[in-house]
Amino acid sequence: MRVVATFLVALLLAACGGASDGPTETGTASDVQTRIDEISGYVTTWRSAGDLATVTMAAEAAANLVVGPDGPGYGDRNGDGEVSGANDTGLLPGLDGTPVGLVRGALGDAECVLRDVLGGSWDDPGNRWMEMTAAITEWTPRNNTFPSLASHPMRIVGWATLSQTADLERAHEYAGHAALHVSVSSQALAGC
Repeated sequence: MRVVATFLVALLLAACGGASDGPTETGTASDVQTRIDEISGYVTTWRSAGDLATVTMAAEAAANLVVGPDGPGYGDRNGDGEVSGANDTGLLPGLDGTPVGLVRGALGDAECVLRDVLGGSWDDPGNRWMEMTAAITEWTPRNNTFPSLASHPMRIVGWATLSQTADLERAHEYAGHAALHVSVSSQALAGC
């Protein structure tokens, strides 16, 4: 619950950060594939980790690589004093739409990317991120809210957030879910 509360506070603070000069184009198709590969590597580490410290580090890195420093919850999610997965631009757009994110800047008009990676329009990025935050907050073992998120990378962030407070067996299960969403994202890129 502490992780979710911290995540919500970070989201609210970032949303109140001020106006931007408008979207900036970032990323190439190669940058996007490299980022998906990085996320995949961290999900693999998270899935096979023998201890919770490794789980939380790898899950943090995967989430940070998706949201970027201008997205919700970016930073030291596990409280170990390190920011795993530090980057300058997230895979998805920032809270105010800037930067536009690696994927939107490079491949945002491709139908397969729009459907599976971006999960639809990002005309209102703050609202899109609030949908993810709500899904994380409302998630329970009997109420999996993540299928409501059209963006598969957002689902990775959801499973990574839950893994910050899970036991090792449950965290490995969550990593298995995240791996499926990495695969869908990678297949969407390959199909474009």
